[in-house]
Amino acid sequence: MSKAELADFLRRRREALRPKQVIRPSGRRTPGLRREEVATLAGMSVSYYERLEQARAPRPSPEVLAALGTALQLTAAEREHLARLAGQLPPGTDADRRPVPAEAHRLPDRLGPIPAYVVDERQDIVAWNSAAAALITDFGLLPAEERNTVRLSIRLGGTFCGAPAAEQGEFARQFAAQLRAAGARYPADRVLGELVNELAAHSPEFAAGWRDHDVRPVPTLRKRLRHPELGELEVVRQTLLLPGTDLQLAMYTAEPGSPSAAALAQLV
Repeated sequence: MSKAELADFLRRRREALRPKQVIRPSGRRTPGLRREEVATLAGMSVSYYERLEQARAPRPSPEVLAALGTALQLTAAEREHLARLAGQLPPGTDADRRPVPAEAHRLPDRLGPIPAYVVDERQDIVAWNSAAAALITDFGLLPAEERNTVRLSIRLGGTFCGAPAAEQGEFARQFAAQLRAAGARYPADRVLGELVNELAAHSPEFAAGWRDHDVRPVPTLRKRLRHPELGELEVVRQTLLLPGTDLQLAMYTAEPGSPSAAALAQLV
């Protein structure tokens, strides 16, 4: 159980939940709910909830976590994250990391001209198709440690991709959400910790997302890609979890009939 991480997560979720979402506004200026309001909504004593936020309480029971999840209006992903921080779900080990299934290796190629790749919980790219290599970079020529979407975003971000003004920073925050969830599952993963430190030092948006304990990955993001041959492309990156695994499939598509869709069709 990580008492400090649990306390920080509860505090940030409490402060993010506005009073008008759960109770009648009282005209106060304090952001978020008060501790006593969360305790009341969760049906527990104020002193016990205060100890949870101060990292002084013993391990909460599944019933307590369920009540907190309801009081704080947590999503399914946030409830799982809460359970891991509270030690109700055992941490993962290297033995839990299964080899990438053959079907996952074949999946990108079955998508034909749609640029696609598969990443693991560290965001290491474990499979890709020729369209993804033509769009982004030839992953096969990269050292294994650089075949990672986090490191590629750092290396290529300034010259290869951007985002519409309304979505600036969302790509980095998605990384934060995915790596935060992976870090809770594999707390002893040194490589994962190095990735987090590397991206936090490079991206204020990632650092902010990490501090906020954001564990809700965004399944769809709009991106602007600057391809050396095809020019600027307006694309959508969609991410799907492969059931029963820690793997995710990322696909790049464009609005049908758009110049970007026509350009993507020229990749292969």
